[in-house]
Amino acid sequence: MDSDLLHSPAVGLAEEEEADMNDWKLPLTFMKKRHLEKIEGSKALAQSWRMKDRVTSSFYAFDTQNPLSMSPQKALETIGANLQKQYENWQPRARYKQSLDPTVDEVKKLCTSLRRNAKEERVLFHYNGHGVPRPTVNGEIWVFNKNYTQYIPLSIYDLQTWMGSPSIFVYDCSNAGIIVKSFKQFALQREQELEVAAINPSHPLAQMPLPPSMKNCIQLAACEASELLPMNPDLPADLFTSCLTTPITIALRWFCMQKSAKLVPGVTLDLIEKIPGRLNDRRTPLGELNWIFTAITDTIAWNVLPRDLFQKLFRQDLLVASLFRNFLLAERIMRSYNCTPVSSPRLPPTYMHLMLPCSAAQRPSS
Repeated sequence: MDSDLLHSPAVGLAEEEEADMNDWKLPLTFMKKRHLEKIEGSKALAQSWRMKDRVTSSFYAFDTQNPLSMSPQKALETIGANLQKQYENWQPRARYKQSLDPTVDEVKKLCTSLRRNAKEERVLFHYNGHGVPRPTVNGEIWVFNKNYTQYIPLSIYDLQTWMGSPSIFVYDCSNAGIIVKSFKQFALQREQELEVAAINPSHPLAQMPLPPSMKNCIQLAACEASELLPMNPDLPADLFTSCLTTPITIALRWFCMQKSAKLVPGVTLDLIEKIPGRLNDRRTPLGELNWIFTAITDTIAWNVLPRDLFQKLFRQDLLVASLFRNFLLAERIMRSYNCTPVSSPRLPPTYMHLMLPCSAAQRPSS
């Protein structure tokens, strides 16, 4: 009988009730003040990595190279078309304008037109100054006169006025650092004029059209003020432009030229020029190489640049980000030929970073 009682429904119910009563006597958990307070997110300002500023809708290029294998006019047209195509790979939706061997009036007309159409968007100005006089210490570059019989100087101050802001300026010429310095001096002069006009409305400057501020302008130059561009028959004459617009091709070409460098057996310079695929398609060889290159240069920039500068140059504008990634490569390659690329804003040196390609002989000792 005892065995039957142990297994009866009444006995089982009594045991469950006793167990429930014992549970109420257990200490309560998660009841301290820190568990009862309202949960709020962190009040720290989080960085946004979304693209906010849309890239420019305009492009302006100057070109004066003259390859010996072509007639002068044919050479200009070919170089201009190639340069535009290279930029289109990075920003296909932008509008591009070429000005080949222009006069001062043509430069003014085109720059003011681009700024008017771009409104508040960024405009890019690419100066390809090969085969023309070097920039002057007074901050001038060279264009043709109306009769195309001689070069005449064009002041960077005037160029600033026509281009306005925000803009990107690329200078591929010898002594390009002179232009960067002059640009900064003229920009400071403009800021002082704006301050005078704001403080003293009766000042003559206040009665004139206010000059545009240059605070949101970016500059990329091929070399310092005292340096000449390299002359190597195995490399493009516009090496700096090639680094900025075709980084994969020029990086592989330069790497293969290093005596101690070893790439895949059988790869020649001719094959490098024929890498199949598209930059924006990772399923292709060229796209995969570009994806790797982007990851490497972004990592270098993230580790070297101040966070606010990294955000401004590598995360707010597609074209700006591409140009500055490629500028890191340009610094590495151009310095190997005794040229020091210059940027404004200026970047910390990255040319010997361990993640960039270089030969064993050029690798810094640890």
